[in-house]
Amino acid sequence: MKNYLLLLLLFLALPRVWAQDPAPEGVFRAKVINAQTDQPLESVHVINLNQVVGTITDQRGDFAIPAAVNDTLYFSYLGFKSQKIRVTNDMFKFQETEIALTELAYALEEVVVQPYQLTGYLEIDVKNLPINTAYQYSISGLPVSYEAGSKSPNAVTKVLGAIMNPADLLRNLFGRHPRQMRKLRQIKEDDRIRDLLASKFDRETLTELLQLQKVDIEDILTNCNYSSSFIRTANDLQILDALSSCYEEYKVLNRQK
Repeated sequence: MKNYLLLLLLFLALPRVWAQDPAPEGVFRAKVINAQTDQPLESVHVINLNQVVGTITDQRGDFAIPAAVNDTLYFSYLGFKSQKIRVTNDMFKFQETEIALTELAYALEEVVVQPYQLTGYLEIDVKNLPINTAYQYSISGLPVSYEAGSKSPNAVTKVLGAIMNPADLLRNLFGRHPRQMRKLRQIKEDDRIRDLLASKFDRETLTELLQLQKVDIEDILTNCNYSSSFIRTANDLQILDALSSCYEEYKVLNRQK
């Protein structure tokens, strides 16, 4: 009888023995190195795309960032190819993880400092500057104008649609990405991420954070009355602030409808 009791107790205890430990989470630590030289890289920007927090590496290439298993970390450093990695159980268990970034090869070409050959004389330089061919449409009584890009029936229709039904157009754009849009506030609150975005103009980090395509960003800003010149030349932080402002406008319009 005692033997049966012992077997029963052993059987009940087995699930606890076999049960897997919960996935670790907390602070993830690792080192970033140059893939070609194995030397540590300082001031590499590291962003947890899931938790929307960022940090940078120290002089030894080390960093620590809040993370959990299956979170995706994004690494960005000037002159190196950006990289994404997914945090695994082994990375938490072994605290000597190294992430290697590959250096980009640049083919330097001739740099033209003055593309328009400015002379300093206003009368001459005005004639040499390129002409903005984008058409601006406006309606009497409205304080703003709308840039449509070209003079065509489709452009006029698009502008009229933006004026008459702004919430509908924004809903089509924002409605497809509600979760990504909610990340805007989190991104703006992290100073490390803001510093990185202020130095970038390629939209690469921004598209990774928001999980949007560049064309989606351009469509949103265009329908929020931002000019093509701003969309083309603004840094990523300015684009982020513009998207946030546009999203707030959308929420107001959506509540009023």
